[in-house]
Amino acid sequence: MSDDGIGERIAIEVGALVGRVALGVDAGDDVEVTRKGNRITATLHGEGVAPFIGRHGQVIDAVQHLATRVAAKHAPGGDWVVTVDAGDYRSRRATILDRIADEAADRAVAGGEAVALDPMTASERRYVHEQLRERGDVGTHSEGDEPERHLVVTPKRA
Repeated sequence: MSDDGIGERIAIEVGALVGRVALGVDAGDDVEVTRKGNRITATLHGEGVAPFIGRHGQVIDAVQHLATRVAAKHAPGGDWVVTVDAGDYRSRRATILDRIADEAADRAVAGGEAVALDPMTASERRYVHEQLRERGDVGTHSEGDEPERHLVVTPKRA
């Protein structure tokens, strides 16, 4: 099966998964699935998506993990990136993480000491690592064990 065929199959399966999980959510069955190259995004639309997102994004992250497993099942070793979103949660959370990362980096540089952030999910830690890598004046590493694993931002010495 070609990459297009595999991608189409993954997109259908991911959309069906999100639709099944969202059955009890007051958002109807309004799941939009888009595909750009190797990226597949399933977005749940509607007013009542909060239960689908869950506390601290736990439900939506679990659904995204399952959707990623669906992609791996259909394309083992493939480079498919699957994102599950609802109510613009991912971009709203990215904005918050950007602010948290910048504030921690500024504090680390100004104070000359490491700044520990609150615990985050693995995907959020990875996002903050990437955001601060571009900055150049701080380094990051993770410490602790789940669910208390957190990021530490340290100033780079000149």
